Amino acid sequence: MSREVAVLLLSFLCEYIDSTLGMGYGTTLTPALLLLGFSPHSVVPAVLTSELATGLVGGVLHSKAGNIKLSSRSRDTRVALVLASCSSAGSVAAVALALSTPAAVIKLYIGLLALSMGVLMLSGYRSKTGFSWRRTVALGLLSSFNKALSGGGYGPVVVGGQLLSGIEGKRAVGTAALAEGLTCLAALAAYTALGSSRSVASWSLTIPLTLGALASTPLAAYSVKKVEERRLEKLMGLAVSLIGIATAAKAVSSLR
Repeated sequence: MSREVAVLLLSFLCEYIDSTLGMGYGTTLTPALLLLGFSPHSVVPAVLTSELATGLVGGVLHSKAGNIKLSSRSRDTRVALVLASCSSAGSVAAVALALSTPAAVIKLYIGLLALSMGVLMLSGYRSKTGFSWRRTVALGLLSSFNKALSGGGYGPVVVGGQLLSGIEGKRAVGTAALAEGLTCLAALAAYTALGSSRSVASWSLTIPLTLGALASTPLAAYSVKKVEERRLEKLMGLAVSLIGIATAAKAVSSLR
């Protein structure tokens, strides 16, 4: 099997999981691509490009499936835009902190945060105050802070935070997909502005990565539509918890 075919199959599987549960694409795919021999400097922009495409397409497909409502006045659209617009501020703060913080400590923080949210989700906890724009802004800042700090931690925080705020699981997945796509657009713009010759996406990686990921989005949107809401929320809580445990365990092992 060629590397390109392996990349296409990997991206299909990882994006299906991500678009169904709202998390896990970059967290699971990036290490696999590094194991296949790709350079980190080509992997990051390639993953961002594929996430941009799948986020925007996934948002539209989730809307078509009835999981979210996309219109200029819908709350789902405004939530996605607020989450995405917080990316710049969160990223700037994260970069400033990352310069003076050990990578293992950062990963431990992400892992423990995700694990805490996962446990709360599994317990059935929901905020008594319900949805609020202030909490949505905080989620956008925190999730983008995490992504800029460690390259991950966006989906678990955005999806988990929305669920704990009382937003339905299907809406949380759909808005997270759209928001992350817009966030990746901002990140790619930053790469272009910086003009780093080392961080350039390889088309031999980007094309199969994007095609495989895009192929999974219709199936994922349909799966979210069909699954029972409570079961979906439990699966999401389990996924957030497992990602948190794996991230924290890896961080602890590297601190030894």
